[in-house]
Amino acid sequence: MKKKAYIFLLLAFCVRFAAFSQTDSMQVNLSEVVVTGTGTPHLLKNAPVQTEVITGKMLRNYAGKSIEEILGGLTASFAFNQDDMGSQMQLNGLGNSYILILIDGKRIHGDVGGQNELSLIDPQNIEKIEIVKGASSALYGSDAIAGVVNIITKKHRDEGVLVENTTRVGSYGDVRQHNGLSLRYGKVSSYTNFQLQHSDGWQNTAVEHTLPTEDPITDSRNKTVNRHTNWQVSERITYQPSRDWELYAEGSTYWKRIYRVSGRHPHYDVKTWDMEYHNGSAAVGGKWQRSKTDFVSLDVDWNRHAYYYYYTATTLVEDYDKSAGTPYYPYYPYLPDQKELQSDQQRTMATLKSVFTLPYENRLSAGAEYRYDWLKAPTRVKGGKASDWTAAVYVQDEFNLIPNFNITAGVRFNQNEQFGSKFTPKVSAMWKPGNIWRLRATWSQGFKTPAIRELFYRYVRQMSGTYLYLGNPDLKPQTSNYFALSGEYGWRGLNITVTGYYNKVNDMIALVTIPNYQAPDEYIIQYDPIKTRQYQNIEDAKTMGVDVNVHYNWREFAFGLGYSYLNTDANQYDTNHDKMRKVTIDGTAHHKGNFFATWGHRFTPNYQLGVGLYGRMSSTRYYQDDGNGKGYQIWRISTTHDLGHSRTMSYRLEAGVDNIFNYCDRTPHGLHLGTTTPGTTVYATFTIRFNQGKKLNNKYKLNSKKQNYDED
Repeated sequence: MKKKAYIFLLLAFCVRFAAFSQTDSMQVNLSEVVVTGTGTPHLLKNAPVQTEVITGKMLRNYAGKSIEEILGGLTASFAFNQDDMGSQMQLNGLGNSYILILIDGKRIHGDVGGQNELSLIDPQNIEKIEIVKGASSALYGSDAIAGVVNIITKKHRDEGVLVENTTRVGSYGDVRQHNGLSLRYGKVSSYTNFQLQHSDGWQNTAVEHTLPTEDPITDSRNKTVNRHTNWQVSERITYQPSRDWELYAEGSTYWKRIYRVSGRHPHYDVKTWDMEYHNGSAAVGGKWQRSKTDFVSLDVDWNRHAYYYYYTATTLVEDYDKSAGTPYYPYYPYLPDQKELQSDQQRTMATLKSVFTLPYENRLSAGAEYRYDWLKAPTRVKGGKASDWTAAVYVQDEFNLIPNFNITAGVRFNQNEQFGSKFTPKVSAMWKPGNIWRLRATWSQGFKTPAIRELFYRYVRQMSGTYLYLGNPDLKPQTSNYFALSGEYGWRGLNITVTGYYNKVNDMIALVTIPNYQAPDEYIIQYDPIKTRQYQNIEDAKTMGVDVNVHYNWREFAFGLGYSYLNTDANQYDTNHDKMRKVTIDGTAHHKGNFFATWGHRFTPNYQLGVGLYGRMSSTRYYQDDGNGKGYQIWRISTTHDLGHSRTMSYRLEAGVDNIFNYCDRTPHGLHLGTTTPGTTVYATFTIRFNQGKKLNNKYKLNSKKQNYDED
C-alpha cells in the first residue's frame, strides 16, 4: 500500500508540475504527417481516420530496446506475453494474427508459431510509428481486423557519407548493436543496416507446474526468458533517374537462435534441441510521382521464414510417412549440431497502387494485390507441403460533402483459392465544428481466411506434460463488423482523445481444448497427451471498449497518459456438455494504462539533458486454461544526454532504470504470466554519428518533400 500511495503522490506531483509550465513544442505534434489510415498523406489533426502516433521525439526520450517494449510502454492498448514462439501481441482484445504489422507500408513476414517475428524491426532505425485501430481490410486486406501498426523507418537522403553506430548494454547480458551506412552519389543512393540483439535470459522461479495429480517441480532449470541471439543485415539501393521517378531494390538476411537449457526431470523438463530461425527477403519496385498528390507505385517482394530444431544431444525422432502425414516407427537419430526443418514458409506478393486527384475535391485511391503463400513442414503438415493464394482489388475515395466534413469510403474485393470471394467495405467520416474539436466515426468490415497452419498444422509441445495442437481443415473464414466513434479536443498544448469501439468477429478462429477421443487415433496412441487443443471456429466473438489518450505540453515539460477499458465475450460450443457457453477471449485484461512525464533542457550549446518517468499498468489477464496472468504496474526512469556536435559528428548517451520498484511475476513455468520482467534492470546506450553530407540540389529537394504534402 505504501508503494501505491507513493506512486499516486508522484503522479499528482507530475500533473500539477506540468500544469504550471508554458509550452513551445508538442511531443505529439498535430502538424505531423500520417499516411496509414487512408494510404494518403494528411496532417494528423486532419486525418479522416483516427490515428495514434508515437513520434520520433517520444522514441528518443523513451529509449526502448525493442518494438515490444516501445508499444507496451507508450500506448495503453497493446499487451504482450513473450515466449520462445514469439511476442503473443494483443490489441483491443484480438491477438497477433488479427494485427497487421507494416514496415513503410509493406507487411512484415515472420510467422513463429503464429506470432510475428518483431525482432526483424530495428528500433534504432524507426522514425515514427502510426497505429490505426479497428478493421482496415478494405485498404490492407487480411490480418487487419484488430488494427494496423505501420513502422516508418528513417530516410537517409543526404549526398555524401553517413556512418552511425549505436551500442546498448543492460542487465542479464543484454546487448543491442546497430550500424548504418548511407552513401549517395548523384542519382544513386544506398543504405546498409546491421543489427544484433542478445540476452543471457533469466529465471524468475524454479517451480514448474505439472499434472494436477502430481506435486510441482521445485528445482526446474527452465528459464522465464531463454538466452537468445539474433542478427540481421539489410540493404536498399535507390535510383532516381528524374524528379518524378524512383526505382529501388532491397534485400535482407536474418538469423536467430534460442538456447534452451536441458532439464534434469526425466519427463517434464528435458530439452535436447535449441530453436533456430532463418529469414530472407528480396524486393524491387518503383514509384512515378505524377504531381504533388498523385502517384503510381508497383512493388514485388519475396520473403522466407524457416524454423529448425538445432539438436544439442542425441535425440530419437519418429520418422514420418509424408504421403499420409502420420508418424511411424522406427525412430530416426539426430546427433548434436544437426538440424531438423520444422517449417519453411515463403510468401510472394505483387502490389500495384495509384492515387489520383479528381474534380470537386475528390482523392481516389485504387490498387490490386496478389499473394502466394507456400509452406513446407515435413513433420507438421499432411503431405509435407501446402499452399494458398489470394488476389484482391480495392478502391477508395476521399471527398468533402460540405466544408469541414470529410467522407472516406472504400471497398475491397477478395478472391481466395480455397474460400471464394468476399467484398469488404469501409466508411469513415470526420467533422470539424471548430478549430479545437474533431469528431470521427468509422464502420468497416473485415474478412480473414484461415492460415495454412490453422488448417493443416500439427504440433506437439513437451512442457509440464505432453500437449497436442491440431489444425482443422473444416475451418470457415472469419468476418467482422467494426464500429468506432471518437472525439478529439486540442487547445494550447492540451490534446484529449476519447474513442469508443465495438468489434464483432463471426466464426472467430481460436485454439479450443477438445476431448482426446476427438483427435486422430495415431496421435493419441503415440503421444498420450494430457491435453489436446485444436483450431476451431467460435460461434461469434465481441470486443468492446473505450480508449482515452491525454497529452499536455508546456515549455520544456510534457505529460501524457493513456487508459484502455476492454470487455470481450464469445460463444463457444462445449462438446463435453453439448451446449453453448460464454467465454472470455484469451489474454483479455479489462484495464490497461500508461503514463509519461518528460523534461528537457539545453544547458550549453554542446549539452542537452532529457529526463523521463514512464509507467505501464495492467489488470488481470484472463485465460480459459492454465491460469490467469497477474496484474502489474511497472515504472521506468530514462535519461538522454546529447553531448555536442560538430559539422560532421554528433554524440548521444542514454541511460536508465526499468522496473524501479522491482516487480517480478514468479508464477510457475507452464502457467500464464502477467509479465516476464525479471525485476529492476539498468541500461546504457551510446550513439556516435558521422555525416559528411552535401545539400541536395533543388530538384531532389522537391522530390523528397512530396510525401509531406497535405491538401487539407
